[in-house]
Amino acid sequence: MSTYVVSDIHGEYDKFIRLLDKINLRNDDTIYILGDVLDRGPNPIKTLHKIMEMPNAIPIVGNHELMALDCLEFLCKEITEKSISELSSEMMDNIVTWDYNGSRTTLEEFSKLSDEEKLEVVDFIKEFSIYEEVEVSCVDGVDRTFLLVHAGLGDYMPDKDIDDYSLYDLVWTRGDYETQLYPDRENFYVIMGHTPTQIIDTNPNPGYIYREANQIVIDCGAHFKGGRLAAICLETDEEFYVE
Repeated sequence: MSTYVVSDIHGEYDKFIRLLDKINLRNDDTIYILGDVLDRGPNPIKTLHKIMEMPNAIPIVGNHELMALDCLEFLCKEITEKSISELSSEMMDNIVTWDYNGSRTTLEEFSKLSDEEKLEVVDFIKEFSIYEEVEVSCVDGVDRTFLLVHAGLGDYMPDKDIDDYSLYDLVWTRGDYETQLYPDRENFYVIMGHTPTQIIDTNPNPGYIYREANQIVIDCGAHFKGGRLAAICLETDEEFYVE
């Protein structure tokens, strides 16, 4: 049994399928998906449906899922003059923000679903974890612990309990990759997505997995031109890429 982590698929269904083939994911393996399945790429809902079919996939919420939830729930309602008149300024702001962040492809695929399928998608997203902590016996004989979260640990303090971080800290705030996380916890690592490694100034290999200060960033810009969808195996530390 192996444990894999992938992040920020952003509707790149074909890359996701090729990545699953590349790692040769088996039924007794586990794959964690660190959010941002939706938006930008051509097939976000198709990708989500694939994950819904995978009993060994554990999705963690990203900022794009949070942006989508309120808007998709609204779209599940019957659109009438009354519902439009009751549209709050907050909801309008949510729709505008989501549109700015690449909602078009998600909306296009979502609009083609039946009413029942729309509700299933919304209910599935609501079940995403906020974070996961995984203990792994690695092939080098060392037991390691991995905290899996979408964006990182905003407002980090070494003695702060993970449940004391706000949702914004975990899902929106980009990590400080020069700060050593949990220096007193041996063999403890935080794996995150959210920030494409192409835009990390200190990354010597833009577009590839970045490791620094007990942090592992695996968003390799799958939706960028020339970007990659990346995965890491926790037991072997092996990296996998689909371009």
